[in-house]
Amino acid sequence: MSTKEDYDCIVIGAGVQGSFTAYQLAKKNQKTLLLEQFILPHTRGSSHGQTRIIRKAYEQDFYTHMMEECYELWAQLEREAGVKLYRQTGLLVMGPENSQNYQLFKNTLQRNKVPIVVLSRDNFSQHIPHVNLAEGDGAVVDITAGVLYADRALKTVQGQFQKLGGVIRDKEKVTNIKPGPVVTISTTAGVYRAKSVVITAGPWANRLLAHTDFQLPLEVVKINVCYWKEKVPESYNVKRRFPCFLLTEGEESKEHIYGLPSNEYPGLVKICYHMGSETDPDQRDKQTDRSDIDILQRYVARCLPVLDPEPAVVESCMYTLTPDRHFVLDCHPAHSNIVIGAGFSGHGFKFGPIIGKLLCELSLGEVPSYDLSPFRIRRFQANTKSAL
Repeated sequence: MSTKEDYDCIVIGAGVQGSFTAYQLAKKNQKTLLLEQFILPHTRGSSHGQTRIIRKAYEQDFYTHMMEECYELWAQLEREAGVKLYRQTGLLVMGPENSQNYQLFKNTLQRNKVPIVVLSRDNFSQHIPHVNLAEGDGAVVDITAGVLYADRALKTVQGQFQKLGGVIRDKEKVTNIKPGPVVTISTTAGVYRAKSVVITAGPWANRLLAHTDFQLPLEVVKINVCYWKEKVPESYNVKRRFPCFLLTEGEESKEHIYGLPSNEYPGLVKICYHMGSETDPDQRDKQTDRSDIDILQRYVARCLPVLDPEPAVVESCMYTLTPDRHFVLDCHPAHSNIVIGAGFSGHGFKFGPIIGKLLCELSLGEVPSYDLSPFRIRRFQANTKSAL
């Protein structure tokens, strides 16, 4: 064991949320340590992969409001690092015209004056070739949406954090958290102390919180990230201005199905089911359920006729779900200098810059930039428990 090292703040978990939190703390001249249990970069959590969707299209106004500033913060990081992290493609939102889900998306976009194009059945195919719009479905395009280059974004924000004097220690698993006015963190390689700690450990959040006698109502699921081969090259290519898309619900599914244009793997389109089966994050690949792939195969065959209806590549990711699918951004109920960012429920990556800012504010005892009531722990009340 090395001797104890002192920091202003320690962030546990170097995925997108932890990395942006560490970066924001370093920007505020906090001596910050970012700990990661695996060797970086890795594919064991929820922040890996080439691409993610960025969008303002949401059912709730509070997410759309947060995304306004988030786009600016992504652009700011691009300028600072001289790296391209975002490509505008638009997001095609489809769903039964009269359903509550589809109407919520459409109304939120209109109410917040997000630039959109509403497509009719008559003009749909000239704007969106090679997609069958289901009978009775509406379609609206969130024009400012697009693709984030996820792996590149993670590497970039970690690099900026280090340029600001931040320290990253990977391959250091946290073995104990001892709360107090100064928190003591033990890892497989050393012992560290800090005035505040931020836990952004994704699927491992509850394992770390157990050291503080607290548990959140989180469910970890494995997602099959599927890539589908174009029968005709470039039919769904980003260069041909094919957009990202989101189906709110359909014949096959009550959950969202989402897709991104062919980009990272030439000739392959990423299409996923927005749900998975429960898994243990340390034994992720023991979960072999393919019911989501069956749903996707039926959807692809019905609606995307120029794709081979059998996935060519299947990768894995994990979602950490809260009961209401909203994030947890809050201080620990018993230790105000331990801040928790968790339960990003498969839609948190795009919010990385703003979540980093909010978790930084919480750890410094500042008034948060946004109303955090949708993200507070107290909303679960009956579902949170002491781990005693």
